[in-house]
This record gives sequence, structure tokens and C-alpha cells, in this order.
Amino acid sequence: MGAMFRSEEMALCQLFIQPEAAYTSVSELGEAGSVQFRDLNPDVNAFQRKFVNEVRRCDEMERKLRYIEAEVHKDKVHVPPVKDMPRAPNPREIIDLEAHLEKTENEILELSHNATNLKQNYLELTELRHVLEKTEAFFVAQEEIGIDSLTKSLISDETGQQAAARGRLGFVAGVVQRERVPAFERMLWRISRGNVFLRRAELEKPLEDPNTGNEIYKTVFVAFFQGEQLKSRIKKVCTGFHASLYPCPPSNTERQDMVKGVRTRLEDLNMVLNQTQDHRQRVLMSVAKELGSWSIMVRKMKAIYHTLNLFNMDVTKKCLIGECWVPTADLPNVQKALADGSNACGSSIPSFLNCIETDEVPPTFNRTNRFTRGFQNLIDAYGVASYRECNPALYTIITFPFLFAVMFGDLGHGLIMAMFGAWMVIKEVSLAAKKSNNEIWNIFFAGRYIILLMGCFSMYTGIVYNDIFSKSMNIFGTSWVVPYNNETLEANAALSMDPKTSYIDTPYFIGIDPIWQTAENKIIFLNSYKMKLSIIFGVVHMIFGVCMSVVNYNFFKRRYSIFLEFIPQVVFLCLLFLYMVFMMFYKWVAYSTLNEEQAYTQGCAPSVLILFINMMLFSRTEPEDGCNEFMFDGQGLVQRVFVLVALCCVPVMLLGKPLYLLAASKKEHAKPEQSNGSVNQGIEMQEQTDISAAPKPEAKSSGGHDHEDEPFSEIMIHQAIHTIEYVLSTISHTASYLRLWALSLAHAELSEVLWNMVLSFGLKDHNYIGAIKLYVAFTFWALFTLAILVMMEGLSAFLHTLRLHWVEFMSKFYSGLGYIFQPFCFKTILEQEENED
Repeated sequence: MGAMFRSEEMALCQLFIQPEAAYTSVSELGEAGSVQFRDLNPDVNAFQRKFVNEVRRCDEMERKLRYIEAEVHKDKVHVPPVKDMPRAPNPREIIDLEAHLEKTENEILELSHNATNLKQNYLELTELRHVLEKTEAFFVAQEEIGIDSLTKSLISDETGQQAAARGRLGFVAGVVQRERVPAFERMLWRISRGNVFLRRAELEKPLEDPNTGNEIYKTVFVAFFQGEQLKSRIKKVCTGFHASLYPCPPSNTERQDMVKGVRTRLEDLNMVLNQTQDHRQRVLMSVAKELGSWSIMVRKMKAIYHTLNLFNMDVTKKCLIGECWVPTADLPNVQKALADGSNACGSSIPSFLNCIETDEVPPTFNRTNRFTRGFQNLIDAYGVASYRECNPALYTIITFPFLFAVMFGDLGHGLIMAMFGAWMVIKEVSLAAKKSNNEIWNIFFAGRYIILLMGCFSMYTGIVYNDIFSKSMNIFGTSWVVPYNNETLEANAALSMDPKTSYIDTPYFIGIDPIWQTAENKIIFLNSYKMKLSIIFGVVHMIFGVCMSVVNYNFFKRRYSIFLEFIPQVVFLCLLFLYMVFMMFYKWVAYSTLNEEQAYTQGCAPSVLILFINMMLFSRTEPEDGCNEFMFDGQGLVQRVFVLVALCCVPVMLLGKPLYLLAASKKEHAKPEQSNGSVNQGIEMQEQTDISAAPKPEAKSSGGHDHEDEPFSEIMIHQAIHTIEYVLSTISHTASYLRLWALSLAHAELSEVLWNMVLSFGLKDHNYIGAIKLYVAFTFWALFTLAILVMMEGLSAFLHTLRLHWVEFMSKFYSGLGYIFQPFCFKTILEQEENED
């Protein structure tokens, strides 16, 4: 938990690495994932950096891998997952990997090219077979209509005999795509002026495109015509419509012989295609086994060379220099990674790490695990904590599910949510292995521990509210005694139960007495009960947030703010709103039936809200006869003193810090100038023997609300804004916690309405028809319960709880002006690329 209390200490380090050991050293640092590199060449173009050629080689290998992967997926070959994560290949292995990828790509390209040519030949032979088979009927019809119908009706008998002597009609046969047939037919009609006789027949089965593999529906056609000039026009139209023309003998015998030859060639070609496909499958299956490992290795190589481009070369060009942020706790691991990288390449000169001083604000790094990561993400969504600032995520682990449960208090609904969260936690390894692109599921799974805790806390508050699916549990019996006989109960629909005479000395064991389930004024009682609870929890939560600012003031050496900001703030909050909470508890104790001395004044119990309003306005309310305006003697004087002291805290908050900083600035300028010190002025190199003694970055500029270096006018403006915001927000934030009461009451009432209007519909009949009604009613009740009460109400309560933490709680001490620590880590890089894919 020490890592969660505030972000870890960071050190700015310089790396001095020999060029021959740079690749292996950065590879080891990527496996460790503890270093965030800085770009030392911000003004250098990406194409002018030292390792740009190596990056291009990695890009080329990635292109080859993408082509190989596309071919593997095209043939639906299973790619097994990578079991053992491979490390980045050394420079010698890179050459072998590059050559292997080149060979594999060429082999697949050759196989694809051969398969395409074979499929093209197969397609042409298939189309030719269809042309020969389908045109048989066309030629029979042409022979029947031939000269008689086409010529004798148009010319005289003598001219017809001369035309018949010249020869028969010419024809062109081929195949065209089905969707182009209407346009193709119109074009032939226009160019021939109706002198072309077109016959066509559609193919039942689609043909495969050899280039894309898509299915294409085609139509066989035969165009009969007369004259060579018209023949050339028809061929040009066929070329324009991408129609394939095939030779077709005019005689029936020749066509039959050609069909037999084409079928024989198709059988032989089909056998060759099957053998080629089998060989391709074997090649792709052998490649698929290594595809995942190759992809990871190339990605790691590319990440290494991109990182090396951030380095700078020294003057002698014999050493690479890099700068990086490192958590001080991980400095030994970084040194070990550098030593392993030098030993891996056999370098005689070791790489070393040098921590340097800096005025820059370091990145924020909060070390998390599977349980705390979800809560830390909630805080980071508001704003990354400033460096070494107090981290609210540690306290959010408890306060977030508790405030959610106050609004979502139902034992049944909480059990459903807890079971869902427990299922995700128990199955998290198998569920995490299934990569899903569903954003809603990914959000639920990332917050599985939050959902589990919210469900468990909701079960607890459901027990306190004695509420399970809008019904109460009578486990311990009631603590009320009914002072009426049976005749009175039967004669009256509603009777009053006076707590003075009907309440037993011992209160109910835990939570709400189940007898309130039958009371007509149940909602009035719960309204007051939950409203007071929301104010109590809200004031305690805000006071805790204000107290957390002391931790930041003390750590950032701004202890004057403890006296000039924290104490006035907490006094202002306590004298007004904590006093209101005190009056609630005092009223419960003083006007309880257990208090025999004041039990007779229960009907005269003053309203806490009216007392608080009169306290702020310095006014009074005339009490009823026999009643007292105040709860105890001297309360009016105490309240006036509290308000006056609270008002006196406002000018302290407004003027205290600016005046103190002004006096400190004048005192600083009044000091005589210091001497320059030693002649060396600290520029000589000093040996650093202890890595734990690394210089730490100054944290004074990371506090979030520090304006010490600004002019007095700016400081005054900032402090005025801060004071006005705090005073006004104290009132508004206290009222904002009433959402705990409002949502809790709404959730309980909506659950009760759903029970009374849906499920009770199936509980009225006791015959077999009632069983059917109960089945249908339970189905709708369960559906609405999950969809509305658990999902929608749960989301609403979650968002309101998030707002209470971000605005009402964290604004008291949290600035969130930092930037996240993003180490160079292979695991993170690979996960991001998988999510993008």
C-alpha cells in the first residue's frame, strides 16, 4: 500500500552505451519495462536519424508478414497462439529472419501466381465447355429458321437462291457477365440496326474469379449475323463489355469431339489444381506455426530501433547517450539489464547509468496490481496526480463502493452484482485470453473488482435498510408491541403506534425494523432517515478530504499553508456543518424513548434544518406551547459564537497566504548576495558510489496550488478565487451529498413499484392458471429488474458516486496536474498494437 499512498520517486538518468551493445541493452530494458526515454533529437527529422535504415528494414519485414498473414487467413489456416513469448532477435538472427521471410514470401507468391494461372485456364476451359454445350440448341434452331425465315421474306425467290448459294449465316459465341447482358443486347441491336439475331442461356452455377476468388454469374450467348463488316463491329462490342469469345465449330460432329477433348483437359487440370492447393496448404500450415513468433520479434525489433533514434551520439561517435526517467526503486533492475545487454553481445566496455539533477517535473508512476488498477484508472480519468502528490485511489477502494452502496442498497440487487463480479474475477485468466472488440464488455471486465466490491457493499447496506427486492426480512422479529386487541385491529384500517408507549426498551438488532414495511408513513420515516445519513456521510467525507491536504502541505514543504489554509478551512467546515451533524446525533439521543428524562418532550423535538437556518441568519422561531426552541441550555450563544468564528476564518483564508508570501519575498530580497563559492563551482565530476543516493528531482513545483514565484497581484487573485470557491462549495457540496438520499429512495420505490405492479400480478390466483401467470410475471419482473434496477440504476449510482469523488472529495486536496509515466515496455507495445488491430 506504500506505493498507492503517493507516486513513486523518479530519477532522471543518463545512459552511456557502446554502439555494439545498444541493441541488446535496449532489448533488455524493453523486457524490464522500467524506463521512459526522452527524445534528445527533437529538431531532427525522422528520416535523418541514425537508425532510419533499420526501421525501414523492419517496415519491409512487417509488410511481408502482413502479406503472409493475409494469405494464411485467405485459406482459413488456423494460426496457433504464441505460448512462449520470444525475445527480440540478435543482429545475426535478424539476417536469418529477413532471409527466411524473403524466401517464404517468394514461395507463396510463386504458388499464388501458378494457382492463378491454373484457375484462369480452368475458367476458360469451363466457359468453353458451357459454350459448346449450350449452343447446341441454338444451332439446331438456326438451321431450322435459316434461309426460309430470314431471307425469303425479305427478297425475291431468285435473289434468295443466289444468297443461299453464297453461304450460311455467320456467328460469334462467347460468355458475358450476367448483369451486363441487357446493355450488351441493346448495343448489338443499335450497331446492327436490328440485323443481329442473339440467343443466350444463363449458367446455373457461378464461376470463380481466379484473381479475387469471388463468385461470378455469367451467360452464354451466340450472335448470328451476315457480313464481315458486321462481324468486326460485334467483336469490338464484345471487347468493350469484357465478353470472352470462344471458337465454336459449325458442324455438330466437330462440336461433340471438341466437348470430349475439353472435358478430358478439365479433369487433368482439376487434378493439377488439387495437388497445387494441397502443396499450398502444407506450406501455409508450416508458416502459420511460426507466424505469431515472427510478428512479435519484428515488432520488438522496430520498437528497439525507434527507441535508439531517441539517443544522441557523443562527440567521438563511439558512445550512444540517452536520457530516461526511472523509478528509484527500479534502478538496480535497470543496471542489471544494461549489464546483461553488454554481456549478450560480448562487449568489453560495460554500459553505465548516471543520475543527474533536473528542475523538470518528473512523470507520475503509481505501481498497481490487478485489484488496484481499476480504482487507479478512476482517479487518472479525472487527472493524473502531480508528482509525489497524495493519491486518492488508496481511499477510493473503500469510499467508492460504500457511497455507491448507500444509493444502491438492496440485498437482492447487490447479490446479483456481486455474483457477476465474482464470476469475472474467478474466470479472469480465461476471459482475459479471449480478446474481445466489444467496448462495453471490456469496460465491465476492467472494473471487475470494482463491481465485486460494489455488490458486496450493496448487500451490507441492503441488510441495514432491511430491503431485498423491495421486501423486508423478519429475522429477529420486531421491537414494537401492538397495544390493541383483535377487535380494534379488525375494525380499523390504520392505527397509530406511539413510540412512547409501543416501543420496547431494546432497539432492533440491526438496520430497519421489518414492521415499517406495513406502515403507511414508511416513506416519511425513510425519507428523514436517509436524508440525515447522506448529510452525515457527506460531511465526514469532506472533512477527510480537507485533512488530506495536510499531507501534501507537509510533503511539499509548505507548512505555512497548514496554519493559513488548512486550519481556517477545517474550522469553517466543522463549526457549521459538523455542528449540524452533531445536532442530529444529539437529537437522536436526547429525544429517544431510552432517555427517560426527556422522553416526555418527544413531540417538541426541534427541526435540525430550522435550527441551522436560524443559526446562519441570526434569527429565532417562536416555539409551540410547552416546547423549547433549542435542544440544550446555551445553544443560542454557542451557535452565534460558531458562526462568528467561522466568518473570521474567511479573511484568514483570503489574506493569510498572500501576506505571508509577500513578507517572505521581501525578507529574501533583503539578504546579501552569496559568494560564488569554490573556484570549480561544482563542475568537477564526483564519483557516485551509492545508487540509492541518486539526486531526486525537486517536488516543490508539483504541489498543484503553489504560486510562490508569481507577483503579489497574481497570488492575491488566485487566493481570492480559491477562497470564494471553497466557501461557496462547502455549502453546495454538502447539499450535493443529498443525492445519496434521493437515489436510494428512488431505487427502493422503483423496486417496490415493480414488485407490486408486475410480480404480484402472478401471485393472486392459486389455480393452474395462476401458475402460468406467475411464470409470465416472473419473466417480465426478472427482465425489468436486471435491465432497469441493476443495469440502469447501477450505472446512475456509479456516475453519481464518481462525481462525489471527483468534485466533492478530491477538489479539497487533489490538483491532478501531472503526466503519466509511460515506460518502454514490450508487453505494453504489443497489447496496444493488438487492440488497434
